[in-house]
Amino acid sequence: MASATFTVQQDTALTNSHITLNVAQTASLRSQLKSQRGILNSNNIKQLCAQLNVSDDVLLQGLVPLASEYAVAPISDFHVGAIVKALDENDEVNFYFGANVEFDHQALSLVVHAEQSAINNAWLNGAKKIVKIAISDAPCGYCRQFMNELADAKEFDILLPEQHFKLAELLPHSFGPTDLGNAFSLFNPEPHQQVFTNDQLDEKLASTALNAYVPYSKNFSAVKIGTFKNGDFYGSYAENAAYSPSLSPLQSALSQLFIAGLSFNESTVKSITLLETAGHENQAGVARAVLASFKNLPEIEVISAQLK
Repeated sequence: MASATFTVQQDTALTNSHITLNVAQTASLRSQLKSQRGILNSNNIKQLCAQLNVSDDVLLQGLVPLASEYAVAPISDFHVGAIVKALDENDEVNFYFGANVEFDHQALSLVVHAEQSAINNAWLNGAKKIVKIAISDAPCGYCRQFMNELADAKEFDILLPEQHFKLAELLPHSFGPTDLGNAFSLFNPEPHQQVFTNDQLDEKLASTALNAYVPYSKNFSAVKIGTFKNGDFYGSYAENAAYSPSLSPLQSALSQLFIAGLSFNESTVKSITLLETAGHENQAGVARAVLASFKNLPEIEVISAQLK
């Protein structure tokens, strides 16, 4: 059976070269991250910086070990955390947490990398500009390629425990959207006015699908994971010029569920729905393959809808 849970530390303090929190403070922050679905807003950040007498960049790096706790890594047992520092529509700084997700008994290519998870978290929750990303370990080539699709790829800083980089230093002579004639990018998609013809669709699912970044396949698609007690989690399809680092809508939604501190099992999950664009469908097969690894989950509902 595929792993569906993570292990969050309990009764431990967060202490590193950047920040020091006692057990009670750390427990409170863990609870806050869970309730806020892996996001610290501007006020949260200002309060923590004042409390600890540190800058937001020092706080950013100091909190990375907490992000790592949300990793689901049954294959590698290698827990990676990442936090995106990004500006929202009001130019306020927010932190978006992410961690790697692996699926036991499935192709390794289906994993979600921590950098993808944090970027996905920022993207789905309205971030407008990535300023920095702090990571617990050096990004692999796959993640560097994924980050190269971002609108701010040439600008943002990559903060590692001991070193800082620009993406161009880690990915010289890169291949990106413009090499395929795509003038747009993740966080800066091509504007469109299309809507689905089916007006009975879940409104949030439809809007999440319409916000997908799909310049190569045109399959505007999204996944909704409904839970019994913790609301709904949505994921959107994010493509990449190199194709294979693309993030499927199921991966996107699962990452959101895990970063909220929930497990993916029959006790938590009430429903799973995939919405795809009719004539461009490409996600049902891989979604079913991933879900086949889990026991006692509800059957995925797949909807194909026309655009107009």
